[in-house]
Amino acid sequence: MTATVDVDGLGRPVPELDEPSLDQLIAYWNAANYLTVAQIYLRANPLLREPLRPEHIKPRLLGHWGTSPALNLVYAHLNRLVGLTGQDVLYVAGPGHGGPALVANTYLEGTYSEIYPRVSADTAGLTRLVEQFSTPGGIPSHVSVPTPGSIHEGGELGYALVHAFGAAFDHPDLLVAAVVGDGEAETGPLEGSWKGITFLNPARDGAVLPILNLNQYKIANPTVLGRRSRDQVTAYLAGHGYEVLWVEGSDVHQVHRDFATALTTAHQTIRRIQHAARRPGGT
Repeated sequence: MTATVDVDGLGRPVPELDEPSLDQLIAYWNAANYLTVAQIYLRANPLLREPLRPEHIKPRLLGHWGTSPALNLVYAHLNRLVGLTGQDVLYVAGPGHGGPALVANTYLEGTYSEIYPRVSADTAGLTRLVEQFSTPGGIPSHVSVPTPGSIHEGGELGYALVHAFGAAFDHPDLLVAAVVGDGEAETGPLEGSWKGITFLNPARDGAVLPILNLNQYKIANPTVLGRRSRDQVTAYLAGHGYEVLWVEGSDVHQVHRDFATALTTAHQTIRRIQHAARRPGGT
C-alpha cells in the first residue's frame, strides 16, 4: 500500500516521497548543479567529451557556486509541491549571484529553449548556454531580465522578502517562497522585512515562506547568523512570528528527505491557517 501524507492540510492525501521519487529528485538536482557549474566555469566543451583544456575555461569567473545547490534544491522541491497539490507558487531568489542556478532550471524545464531557440536542448545549444553566461554580449550573472519569468534580480540590496510580501498581498491563492542568503540577511531592508508577516491577512492574502540559506559565508567573510547557534537563530525568527523548521546535513539523500518533510509541514500549516481564516466567521 502506498504511504500518503496530507500535503495540503485539508484532508486530501497524496503520495509520500518514496525511493523512486527521491532518486528522480536527486538526479534532477545533480543535473541542475552540473549546469550551474558549467555556466560559471566553461565557455566550450560543456559535456566534457574531450579532455579539459585552458581554452575551455572562462578567463573571468562570476556567479556564486556556494549558494547554488540550495537554490536548485528549493526549485526541485517546489516543483514537486506544485505537481502534487496544484499550489500556485512564486519563487523569489534572494542570493543575487545565484543566477546560473535559476538559468539552469529554466533550461532543464525547456522554458529557456522555447524563448531562446538558439539555446536548444542539444550540444550546440548547451554550448551557447555556458558560453553566454556572464560574458560581454551574453547574459548577466544575476537573475536578471533575460531569465524567463524573472521579476526580481536578487543581490546584496536585501529586497527579497519585501518583494515576496508585496506579491502575496491580495493574492489569496499564491505561495511565495523567498530564499534569503545569510549575507543578504544582514542588510537593513531584509532585517526590516521579517516584520512583513505582521501585515499578512490569511483571509485575503497569500502566504510567504522565507527560506534562510545559512551557508555561513557571504562574499568576503563569515555571516552573523551563520555564527549564531541554532537556538539563537530560532529565537530570533520566532520572535518575529515564524515557526522555524531546520534542514541541515551532508547526506544528500537525507537532506532531500528532510527538506521534503519540512516543505510539506510548512504547506500544511499555511493551508490550515488560511482555511480557518476564510471559513464563515473565521479569524
